[in-house]
Amino acid sequence: MTSARPTPRAGSRTRTGTKGVARADRERQIVRLAVEEFGTQGYARASVADVAERAGISKPLIYTYFTSKDGLAAASAHYAGSLLVSEVEAAQTATTAEARALDTLAAIFSVLDECRRAWSVVHDTTLPEGGAAHAAAAKYRERLAEMGAVGTAEILRAAGDDDPLDHELLSAVWQHAVTAIVQWWLDHPEQTAADMAARAARMLHIVLGPHS
Repeated sequence: MTSARPTPRAGSRTRTGTKGVARADRERQIVRLAVEEFGTQGYARASVADVAERAGISKPLIYTYFTSKDGLAAASAHYAGSLLVSEVEAAQTATTAEARALDTLAAIFSVLDECRRAWSVVHDTTLPEGGAAHAAAAKYRERLAEMGAVGTAEILRAAGDDDPLDHELLSAVWQHAVTAIVQWWLDHPEQTAADMAARAARMLHIVLGPHS
């Protein structure tokens, strides 16, 4: 999911500044800025120079830390993916499929409330195949898909459906639905995480019905 790069106004960029900051803290600052860049622009359009400018450091220094654009993108994917996976894993405690789906969405909204472009980074379709960033993002997508498949399989089993292709299809539908929900939120930034959780609850209750 990408958007056109806005034309910056004079003095509009926020420079984080890193003088006197420990290397580990500096790297985290850079990665958070990179998540915004890659998540907004996609790998293909993202600019390491823009990340460096916002961080208040030189572009060569970023390459010293992360080796390459792909290395920076990989660090961004690990940062965003680990946030999402850890929160979603912690949410898998409800006893019904609908409650677990709502808890999963609430967990995702919680992460995106702090790191709005995390989902976009993990689901970036412009990551070059064979690179470290592509492999990292794929790992986190697969784990998220595995957890989603548990819930969709439970819904189908409750309906007496054991067709493996039906299970595969519904799992894919869920993943695409979550991506669509996230994109809708990105297009409606005035909505809070609580707003989105309430809206998702209404939609899921209508779709799943009273017997989920």
